[in-house]
Amino acid sequence: MQHSALLNVMIAAARKAARALKRDFGELEKLQVSLKGPANFVSAADRRAEETLHAELMKARPGYSFLGEEGGRREGADKTHTWIVDPLDGTTNFLHGIPQFAISIALEREGTVVAGLIYNPANEEMFIAERGKGAFLNEQRIRVAGRKRLADAVIACGLPHHGRGDIGLSRKETAAIQEQVAGLRRFGAAALDLAWVAAGRLDGYWERDLKPWDVAAGLIMVREAGGFVSDCTGGDDIFSKGHIAAGNETIQKELVTALKKADKA
Repeated sequence: MQHSALLNVMIAAARKAARALKRDFGELEKLQVSLKGPANFVSAADRRAEETLHAELMKARPGYSFLGEEGGRREGADKTHTWIVDPLDGTTNFLHGIPQFAISIALEREGTVVAGLIYNPANEEMFIAERGKGAFLNEQRIRVAGRKRLADAVIACGLPHHGRGDIGLSRKETAAIQEQVAGLRRFGAAALDLAWVAAGRLDGYWERDLKPWDVAAGLIMVREAGGFVSDCTGGDDIFSKGHIAAGNETIQKELVTALKKADKA
């Protein structure tokens, strides 16, 4: 499959950063005997991966701005383009040796995400999407699932934990959705949850307390796979509000409706 020059840049950067992450993931088993060691090790791996991504993307597109989880925003001479990068989405999974984590890269042009890549080095699954050109998993076109009822749907979510998120609201939302769906899942990597919606493995997904780098690549992935993405109230303020709801047209609407009703309860 022929990729655009833009996607080739993103793929090359992701693969280079992934080599070190895969090595680091393999080293974690040796550190599990220490309480402090693994967390410090993963933090360093996260930072190294971001610096690799920054160096590779800047080499190919000098002047673009860069927004990363670790280093924050780095302004470039070109104010119309911004790389939005999460070098290790699913850090807690990575820390615990769970192979559900990803490198996430998106390109925003004049406020619109125009390309995205989500790559899980643990199983070599690479999801890519470019505006108007569809979404793909390892060169195969992907589409959102076609189920039309929440009663038949498997939905993924995020769950707040110690020190992060509104646990009370989460309990209300989770209880409301549980009553209506065929299954509820929590995998621990927002980018991959969105990629799995795009691939039809999940029918829908919602989560709160997110940052742009958590969802930028995933939102174009879902849209290019024929799905719909909004904030949890049905609006377009995903980045500023920090929450997201995704699925095919019907499931996404039903999901938003159920969340709004739960929030008012």
